[in-house]
Amino acid sequence: MEVRRVAVIGGGTMGSGIAQVFAQGERDVRLVDVSEEVLEAALGTIAGSVDRLIRKGTLEEGAREGLLARVRTSTHVEDAVGDADLVVEAVPERASLKFELFERLDRAAPAGSVLASNTSSISITSIAAHTSRPDRVIGMHFMNPVPVMRLVEVIRGLATSDETTRAVVTLAEGLGKTPVEVSDYPGFVSNRVLMPMINEAVFALMEGVADAESIDTVMMLGMNHPMGPLALADLIGLDTCLSILEVLHQGMGDDRYRPCPLLRKHVAAGWLGRKTGRGFHVYD
Repeated sequence: MEVRRVAVIGGGTMGSGIAQVFAQGERDVRLVDVSEEVLEAALGTIAGSVDRLIRKGTLEEGAREGLLARVRTSTHVEDAVGDADLVVEAVPERASLKFELFERLDRAAPAGSVLASNTSSISITSIAAHTSRPDRVIGMHFMNPVPVMRLVEVIRGLATSDETTRAVVTLAEGLGKTPVEVSDYPGFVSNRVLMPMINEAVFALMEGVADAESIDTVMMLGMNHPMGPLALADLIGLDTCLSILEVLHQGMGDDRYRPCPLLRKHVAAGWLGRKTGRGFHVYD
């Protein structure tokens, strides 16, 4: 399967990064969101990221104009996916939202196109069941920040075909990523391992074991992590962390995944991390 035209649904942090990576890979990209303001901000984010890569020498200066020209925007899902070879969903981590969206994508996208989800925890099998092409539904879980992080978790649903999996693995490799194929279990590998660590760090903060800076410093200097778990949670988004933990708790039926009450309290307060200026740390 040759992928030349890609539609990315969702213009937030992950969606804009995914769109940029495909444009760097010389694919034509249609970036979709319900808000023109979000799309305008996404284009600005992509331009800023490209400029940083040029300053670092990762991209050549001459590539900038062509790369940005390959990303077009739309507020209409059906129009954007009508000729797409691949659709990548990157909307908020809510199962009902993804199920409804994949029903629309299934009706609007060409019969031969692949529908991929950037979900970080929700079952690909469940998502695929809301389409008439479960063999062509797959997970492509990119890591944040997408233009920098090399890993892509490739998640097979129960009905995902070998052909679809091979095509997506080959595509990810062509984008300069390292695809790792994983089975369809709650949280897959990355978040099944990562989120309990973040959650335990939040418990340590809530119980007064240490303050946020000290907890992060212990993990960075003692365990050689490039970023502390609380700072990482702020980067991911505390609302996203909470959603993933709820999926893990429900899907595994194990209280070790029970979200810390302090995490719930921060999300209720709107302290979601970097994107709101305050999470477990405060940001300018």
